[in-house]
Amino acid sequence: MKHIVVLTGAGMSAESGIKTFRDANGLWEGHDVMEVATPEGFTANPELVLDFYNQRRRQLFEVTPNQAHVDLANLEQDYKVTIVTQNVDDLHERAGSTNVIHLHGELLKVRSTKNHKAIREWKTDLVLGDVCENGHQLRPHIVWFGEDVPMIEKAVSICETADILVIIGTSMQVYPAAGLMHYVPENTPTYFIDPKPSIASHSNLTVIKNTATVGVRKMIDLINTTK
Repeated sequence: MKHIVVLTGAGMSAESGIKTFRDANGLWEGHDVMEVATPEGFTANPELVLDFYNQRRRQLFEVTPNQAHVDLANLEQDYKVTIVTQNVDDLHERAGSTNVIHLHGELLKVRSTKNHKAIREWKTDLVLGDVCENGHQLRPHIVWFGEDVPMIEKAVSICETADILVIIGTSMQVYPAAGLMHYVPENTPTYFIDPKPSIASHSNLTVIKNTATVGVRKMIDLINTTK
């Protein structure tokens, strides 16, 4: 069974109604990135940061997986599929995908500020005073700017086993995630799905200039014809 590795970014969830964090003016939902997505920002104003992610968490319960999420999940009927996502939502899982790696953390999880391995499920608002079993404040289980990406090594090992690589809704310009495509075996068939692609098709790379819901369907048709 061929192994399809799928790298997804914000464009994957956009059609579900989840806004991409960073707007054209560089702000995240009206906030400077340094205020809400760095350890320093959390230290300076933890209430602001907690509220920012509380709003993102509430929004997540108002949206549902789009057809692209569902189509990727259905691919598991004929292929081994591993999804490596930069998204912090759970839409891949809710659509039925069973093997999802979250590079940048998960919105529905929190962890201790003192022990990064003390992770727990969390579906309500997180406020100051919510602590772990050792009495330390809990924080969103999100990889902030300037922090290590603990799942990157696992993602690299997954990419090394790809028979087919699919990239959806990400510019692949933010490292370390951007480097993952370089770890797939040489000449691996690669599909790049984006409505405004920054690259063009060449050799083993096929660019599909569509949104996720349309592009994933086209990609599936293409790979099924080359089985």
